[in-house]
Amino acid sequence: MTLESKLASLASALEAALGDAVLASRLERAELTLTIAAPRLHDVCKRLKDDATFGFTQLSDLSGVDYLTYGQADWQTHASASGFSRGVAKNAIKAADIDAKRFAVTYQLLSVSTNLRVRLKVELEGEHPRVTSVTDIWPVADWYEREAFDLFGILFDGHPDLRRILTDYGFIGHPFRKDFPLEGRVEVRYDAERGRVIYQPVSIEPRTLVPRVIREESWLESSKPVSKPADA
Repeated sequence: MTLESKLASLASALEAALGDAVLASRLERAELTLTIAAPRLHDVCKRLKDDATFGFTQLSDLSGVDYLTYGQADWQTHASASGFSRGVAKNAIKAADIDAKRFAVTYQLLSVSTNLRVRLKVELEGEHPRVTSVTDIWPVADWYEREAFDLFGILFDGHPDLRRILTDYGFIGHPFRKDFPLEGRVEVRYDAERGRVIYQPVSIEPRTLVPRVIREESWLESSKPVSKPADA
């Protein structure tokens, strides 16, 4: 059997076993993705690990996703005649444009016994998205879930020690969210008078440059040297 046919058979078996917990199933480029109802995630994960038919004993990766402005153009640019002064501001994000299921968490699972992989995805709602922790099923999820919390602000109910893991102490916000400014919100510097490092509002102007395109324009013709006739 080819990998595609094995994954197709696995998809059918998973859909039959999990029932309405599977909201969607997609097999593309030899990758199987199941969208799972968030309240059923923990039960599904436990079933996939404990059931010898599937044997997904290894959690290879867990990551957060922010779908804010997904499918929309990030930048609206217009080339000027001169090609200069083409800094642009990012489109403002309107609350009405934010889909209710803005965030998601993906789980990459491996079955060592069958050498097959499956990706689980749960879609989450609200400004403070939350889902049940799977650390009791795969202990390796501990640091993965802390990373998703730190960078995306996703809460994992039942996690034994959910705190930041990559950003600094006292960091405000979640830097992988699409509405987090690229320049950040604060910067640090050494204050000689106080004798210590201090935090202050970021002083970088939020401006993104678009590569300048140089075109042959009519005004360039007047600057070219004019050759004189031979008899002049």
